[in-house]
Formats: sequence, C-alpha cells, structure tokens
Amino acid sequence: MLTVTTANVNGLRAAAKKGFLRWLDETAADVICLQEVRAEPDQLPGELRDPDGWHAYHAPAAAKGRAGVSVYTRRKPAAVRVGFGCAEFDNSGRYLEVDLPFPGPGLTVGSLYLPSGEVGTARQEEKYRFLDAFRAHLDALRAKAAADGTHALVTGDWNIAHTEADLKNWRANQKAAGFLPEERAWLTGVFTDWTDVVRALHPDTAGPYSWWSYRGRAFDADTGWRIDYHVATRDLGKAAVAAVVERAPSHDLRWSDHAPVTVTYDV
Repeated sequence: MLTVTTANVNGLRAAAKKGFLRWLDETAADVICLQEVRAEPDQLPGELRDPDGWHAYHAPAAAKGRAGVSVYTRRKPAAVRVGFGCAEFDNSGRYLEVDLPFPGPGLTVGSLYLPSGEVGTARQEEKYRFLDAFRAHLDALRAKAAADGTHALVTGDWNIAHTEADLKNWRANQKAAGFLPEERAWLTGVFTDWTDVVRALHPDTAGPYSWWSYRGRAFDADTGWRIDYHVATRDLGKAAVAAVVERAPSHDLRWSDHAPVTVTYDV
C-alpha cells in the first residue's frame, strides 16, 4: 500500500505553530505534497526543512513570501525536478516533481500550486497561460508513463472547483475565479485522460470539500470548495482504495484554511 497526502499549508511556519508538526508526527502517509509553503528553505527550522524520517525537497518562489511547494517522501527519490519546463513559471514555486522507486512500476508524483486568478485582472490572464503550459506538461507526463509502464500522480491545490458538486455556493460563484466556465472546461479536458481519484471513490457526494474561507462560519457550516485533487494516470487511479479529507474536528484546531487530502493506493 502507498499513502499520499496533499495539503496547502497556508504558510508552513504558521501551520507548524498551529499543529502541523503534530500531524506530521502522526501521519501514516508515505508521500506528502505541500503547497503555499511561503518560505525559503533556509528560513524553515530543521524540523520543517529536513524532518526526521523524511527526504524533503523544496521549490520556493522567486517572489519572496509567496507560493512555494514541497515534497516529503519516506523513500529517497530517483530524481527530483523543479518546474515543468516553462520559463515563465519554473521559478514561481508552483510545481515540484519526484520519481519514486517502487517494486513493479515506478511512480512520478508532482506537487502543484496552480494560480488562483482574479477575474478582470492580469492574475487571471496569468492563470490561463499557466493552464495552457501545464496541460502540455500533463500530456507529456502521461505519455511518458504509458511508454515506460509507470504511474504518475499530480496532487495539490488546483484552484478550480470542477462541478457544482465541488462547491457549496456554486450559484453565487459562477462568475468567480475558480469556477469560471473556461476553467471548468479545462479541468474536464484533463479528466478525459486522467482520473480525479477522490471523485471516483466518492461519486455521489457533495464535496468532500477541502477549503473553507476563514471568514464567517464557513467551516462550521461546511460551506467549502473542493479544489485539492489527486489526479492520477488511469491504472493508478484504479488502484486507489480509500480517500479521505482530514477535516479538523473544530475551527480552532485547523492549521490551515485547507484540509489534507489523503489517498491510499494498492500498488
């Protein structure tokens, strides 16, 4: 069995003060993909930069205090790659990829922090450029996995709610970044070739949501978005046996505005 967790930590140093380190000590995950780390490696204390029992890799953003992705893995990777071959985004702290050796097929795991965008601004245009470039990478990654007889998995904060079932207040957000028709159509295109693992295991569920605003009582009312995904090549998707959103028991016990999304694969 292989257990993989993705978690947007909303600032790793801040999360550590709120309970992330306790969670890390207790987790059964074999691989952890983090997003929105928001720190250079040398700014992280040792227990976050290089935690005991883990091989840790970090891809900070050139823009200080923003974005940043990391991967913790219990097995040493055969290769580590920052970015996906796009000059505009390779130093943006938005993608880190590792090749993991396992008995049988190998596995490539990516930690993704897709831009959130903002309607009517340059940030939304940046998001569309990212979508175009990253789709090309996904196509190449899937083709390589098929040719090599390996698996691929891209986890992270995709910042798009795919369907009405993935967003509690979908009617009020039809013109908002993260639920625009063109963003959702892009994700539909991805899912023609890849598997949305959590949805495949929970096909008739509202959510399970993975992000809730800190404003108001969104968490208590479970007024959330499902934007943190495990996106797997088909054979790996079929090997998924369990998926859970590790929702905190109460608002005051959250260490991020996102919850970890954990999937176990029988590989």
